[in-house]
Amino acid sequence: MHILGGAQTDFAVNWQRAGLGFDALVSTVIEHTLDDARIGPADIGVIHVGNAFGQLFTGQGQLGGMPATVWPEFWGTPATRHEAACASGSMAVLAAMSDLESGRYDCALVLGAELEKTVPGGQAARYMGAAAWAGHEAQDTDLVWPSMFAAIADEYDRRYGLDPAYLHAISELNIANARSNPAAQTREWSYTPESFTADDTANPPVAGMLRRQDCSQMTDGAAALILVSDRFLNEHSDSRAIAHSVITGWGHRTVGLPLDQKLAASATEPYVFPHVRRTVLDALARAGLPDITAVDAFEVHDCFTMSEYVAIDHLGITAPGESWKAIDSAAISRTGATPVNPGGGLIGIGHPVGATGIRMLLDAHKQLIGQAGACQLPGPGAIATLNIGGSTTTTASFIVATAAG
Repeated sequence: MHILGGAQTDFAVNWQRAGLGFDALVSTVIEHTLDDARIGPADIGVIHVGNAFGQLFTGQGQLGGMPATVWPEFWGTPATRHEAACASGSMAVLAAMSDLESGRYDCALVLGAELEKTVPGGQAARYMGAAAWAGHEAQDTDLVWPSMFAAIADEYDRRYGLDPAYLHAISELNIANARSNPAAQTREWSYTPESFTADDTANPPVAGMLRRQDCSQMTDGAAALILVSDRFLNEHSDSRAIAHSVITGWGHRTVGLPLDQKLAASATEPYVFPHVRRTVLDALARAGLPDITAVDAFEVHDCFTMSEYVAIDHLGITAPGESWKAIDSAAISRTGATPVNPGGGLIGIGHPVGATGIRMLLDAHKQLIGQAGACQLPGPGAIATLNIGGSTTTTASFIVATAAG
């Protein structure tokens, strides 16, 4: 499956403050995506839209109909919306891949979009809680997700020991990486050295071990990709000549909603989330790769620093419970042996929920075709993504490689 091109909106833009809604957001990202892939609307056979919380934040559902609303050329083009919390964008990608692999269509537009700055922060946090088991967990807090990932940190600490300083180091690295990303939400935000410490003023506690800089922020934004089949490239010599990347492997696993259920299920396992590890192994196997050492860089889900800490060992960069080693050695830095989130991740770039899985693939694609700008790594040949929804209820991983590979 080939990624022909894609685009991302500026995640620093507050679309609500600008008086703009989903129509403008979707229209903008489609325009830039078609331009990047050098194709027209008539080439698109099917559209898949990732969105998690449209009804809650804006009252708008049925976002599969938004592309045709703002681009009349898509009137009559089949389109579907997909929801899996923070993995919504990845589910849209998987659905588009299935359409192309089946031969029903040869060119798909996949986009993810979210507007989250339409309500005050406390209300936004409550809306996000809908991705947990509503009415059954996190009943004593409005900060559902900080509390959940603080509980995961506590579980790591219980099993393996966990120094919060390593979580703060993840945040500091991702914020630093985002400085050179022209579409990152935090690229011009101000911090002090104390912002990445246990200083209660500069980095206030939020839940458990987690502090302000351990948390990604509410973000407005969209990202989109053009996926095409082998047949499309064979029939379009002009598209074949464009630098493109290839999705060579994928993994997708789903488990129950409650975090407690997940932790109980893994009580005797080396990995805190065995299904996440299996998702990664599925992707590697489908890509024909022997292990994670065949991957050059990673785009992972750091909705909280703790989720990146989970990603590091579940990818296999370190042994279970030893993610701190990759942080301590700077292996996950841009110049390290296993770069993670070179563009800034969710903490640095921003986390418009429905767009995140697609943004990860877009950044991987840009790295592989040498168009990542100041965030560019030296010649990667394969990049893995790891995208989760909820407390790892839905997990998706992709392997993306250079077209030559």
